[in-house]
Amino acid sequence: MFEILKKVCESKLPKGLLREIIVVDDGSIDKSALIINGAILKLNTHSLKLFKHKKNQGKGAAVRTGLRQARGDIILIQDADLEYDPNDYTRLLDPILSNKANVVYGTRLKNYPLRLYGKKTTPLITHYLGNKFLTFVTNIFYGNKVTDMETCYKIFRKEVIRNIKIYADKFDFEPEITAKILKKGYKIYEVPIRVHPRGYDEGKKITWKDGFIALWTLIKYRFID
Repeated sequence: MFEILKKVCESKLPKGLLREIIVVDDGSIDKSALIINGAILKLNTHSLKLFKHKKNQGKGAAVRTGLRQARGDIILIQDADLEYDPNDYTRLLDPILSNKANVVYGTRLKNYPLRLYGKKTTPLITHYLGNKFLTFVTNIFYGNKVTDMETCYKIFRKEVIRNIKIYADKFDFEPEITAKILKKGYKIYEVPIRVHPRGYDEGKKITWKDGFIALWTLIKYRFID
């Protein structure tokens, strides 16, 4: 936890941007809260704010809490692991700051090849194929051309989601917010990112069951709001 907070705090931002870091502790029973509070002191930063759930609710619930607390004009979603690299922030923010886009997704599947195996024992090929299928369904249902719908890195101006109600508590957050952004008429601009895939032994939690829920979410929000 400390390592990712340190990277986020020390990451370079485009000139003129102020940093607001919102951390949501989703009902952890380990020492996450102590680590975060220690990081605030050790990194000597006042831009980091901690919000804590009394019990574990899931990724979607944690992100929704973060979105409610965000005060900035531009929001960037970062997972609390080392799979995604904060050194990509500048490139991810550039299309929004240059008015090329209001919504940017960091894609793991464009230009930077996703490492599927290597030392990993987890069959990450299933995640790759599942993501490709769900992204294909997204493009068919919502008339967009994205390559990585399930990416963690989603960046947008706050005005984009001001009138969007998100209900997801779990991993169905990704398809729900994507579906609703596209239904509002926004186009998603993609920027290639670096990625360090994790296995289940390193804390990865998403399973094939989440894939079916994501598919149902895409179908559901195609017809309702």
